[in-house]
Amino acid sequence: MKLRVSAVQYHLHNIDSFEEFAYQVTHYVRNAAEYGAEFVLFPEFLTIQLMSIRENGRIPAITDLTDYTERYQALFTTLAGETGMHIIGGTHVVRKGDRFYNVAHLFYPDGRIGEQAKLHMTPTEEKEWKLTPGDSLQVFETNKGKIALLTCYDIEFPEVVRIVRTMGADVVFCPSCTDDRHGFYRVRYSCYARTIENQLYVVTTGTVGSLTNVDFMRANFGQAAVLTPNDIPFPQHGIIAEGVINDDMLITADLDLALLEDVRKHGSVTTWRDRRFDLYPDVGAGK
Repeated sequence: MKLRVSAVQYHLHNIDSFEEFAYQVTHYVRNAAEYGAEFVLFPEFLTIQLMSIRENGRIPAITDLTDYTERYQALFTTLAGETGMHIIGGTHVVRKGDRFYNVAHLFYPDGRIGEQAKLHMTPTEEKEWKLTPGDSLQVFETNKGKIALLTCYDIEFPEVVRIVRTMGADVVFCPSCTDDRHGFYRVRYSCYARTIENQLYVVTTGTVGSLTNVDFMRANFGQAAVLTPNDIPFPQHGIIAEGVINDDMLITADLDLALLEDVRKHGSVTTWRDRRFDLYPDVGAGK
């Protein structure tokens, strides 16, 4: 089975209304549709751009993003339905009870919405924004197989990806948001490692540009990439496609799921099959 994916290097800049945000998002979705994409990935904290909107001079808090949840979901639900694509709408802060979560959203063409809360909080998310980590992990059934949504810092924990691979995921979509080279390469190198350990694809992207009036978002360092295991059927450097660092752009690539099954059984190395559960536990057992 094959599928075509696009990933957006989303340009953050100050805006004055939700309509400006919707116009920018729609541009990228239409661009991906023109290339025949079946899945399109937006970066982490996509909707934080809405914090640059100033009404009566008031400076919004991260928790104010929940006021946009219905409009955010309606926008992406409409775009997914119109284009027939699965859209990973980056992440958006949602409220559940008295807690706030950083949640990745999967918008299906038929109107369904899948959610995966980020599991591991960075110091800024925990101390400055008081966000709560998610407490469950899932994979999502699509007409092109099973996928997982693991946000930024989550990809740096090998056990999490082991679990979703055990649950059947062949593609991990990793929206991220990093402000410098150190953070960017932590995520990128972790994505590489996960493809090799689990013999799956990782599609990742990040924010670019800056929000000059939003704290902790004044700098962004990002690049989209479609990454593969390092083996004969794939590019030697494990990259099918990647963007130009910090440019406002979109990348597109084709994934062949049959190649994953081939390398898991007959690859130069068979890392998924060769795990040594006599020496260490199977972290995916029972998941």
